[in-house]
Amino acid sequence: MLEKIDLNSYLSKGRFSKIETAFKKNFGMSIETTDTDGKELAQFCSKSHCPQFCSQVRSSQRGSSRCMQDRLRSLTMAFETGQPYISICHAGIVLVCIPIMEKDIPLGGMFFGKCLYDKSNEHLTLDIIKRLKGVKTNEKNLRKSIENLPIVPGRMIHEAAEFLFIILYEISGLDPLIIKRRREKYAQQSHIGEVIAEQKKLGVNRSYPLESEKELINKVKIGDKTGAKEILNNILGTIMFQDPGDLNVLKARLVELLSILGRAAAEGGVDIGNILNKNLENITSALKIDNQADLCAWLSKSLNEFIEMVYQSQKNNKITQINPAVEYIDQHYCEQLNLTEIAKSAHLSVSRLAHVFKEQTGITMIDYLTKVRIEKAKELLLSSNKNCTEICFGVGYNNQSYFTRTFRKLVKMTPRKFRDENQRAV
Repeated sequence: MLEKIDLNSYLSKGRFSKIETAFKKNFGMSIETTDTDGKELAQFCSKSHCPQFCSQVRSSQRGSSRCMQDRLRSLTMAFETGQPYISICHAGIVLVCIPIMEKDIPLGGMFFGKCLYDKSNEHLTLDIIKRLKGVKTNEKNLRKSIENLPIVPGRMIHEAAEFLFIILYEISGLDPLIIKRRREKYAQQSHIGEVIAEQKKLGVNRSYPLESEKELINKVKIGDKTGAKEILNNILGTIMFQDPGDLNVLKARLVELLSILGRAAAEGGVDIGNILNKNLENITSALKIDNQADLCAWLSKSLNEFIEMVYQSQKNNKITQINPAVEYIDQHYCEQLNLTEIAKSAHLSVSRLAHVFKEQTGITMIDYLTKVRIEKAKELLLSSNKNCTEICFGVGYNNQSYFTRTFRKLVKMTPRKFRDENQRAV
């Protein structure tokens, strides 16, 4: 653990009350807050945060010790990943930990759950009793307390975790920037891990993905951060699969990738002098980093900076001609648009706008409209309970089959699968 700071300096009883009220109103669950050592902070706990089941388990010294180990493990994972950590505790029930941090300093954790995903049955009850072997409990009372545990579906647990995470930082005034960085870093490492696992599964040692470099250059040129990050992580996964654990090789490859990003930025209109200065600054920083995860996160940050440079450069050049059209598409993507309406917004003919748009972005207006609609659909899939049909019509499509085909073509999976996989990762 890092430097310890008193949570009372940041979280008052009044603020906790607001957090608790909002959380209970939306999900009906109680909160238990602990310090970084897993010790309960009574002033920041709901009155009903410890159900009868947990009270029985904790009444035994061995049970209490196991509960403490669970809390410490959850805190460690939440601090490291910068996101809610959902687990099944030693007794077999759901436990969720929300990390409380100020910048990079851990302050404690908010716990909730203490429930079951499904209704209890004899098989589940016997499994819990088996898990608690060696913990002094009355089996009759334990069975009754298991039956009284709340039932909360997995999807609601994930929604509740994200909700509590957001309102905690909104109401407390804590700085969530480091949390965001940790989440991005964790997501990146998960993506890279998936690439490595897939290559191991295929049993082949892929050659360096030169075609991916070309795709990366095109994504940087048009300012597509999401697409560029995905390709970058695929390249990183291949590099780390070929040379696992070799930090010097990784640094050398990343310096090569910097040159590629610089070339893409130059083709996107950025002044070559600015690129050379940025590359020198980036290489100096890279040489000081001593672990793979931080190196990958650093390169992702550099990618964002290059894309931002491209955006600013284009904004000062011919890209200004198509900005009205881009803004019009961004504002009216959910309507049935045609090229004449879009061109009118930019005070250009359809043919002239089509030429300039493709010249400056590398894609057609229709492709850009499709990209905007699919990105909005991805947001709605993760942030709302709307079904796929509602989302289809909500982002401007009037045919669900066509929407699904288009989504799968761009995202490489169906809308339903995208929602399921990404909500499980929250």
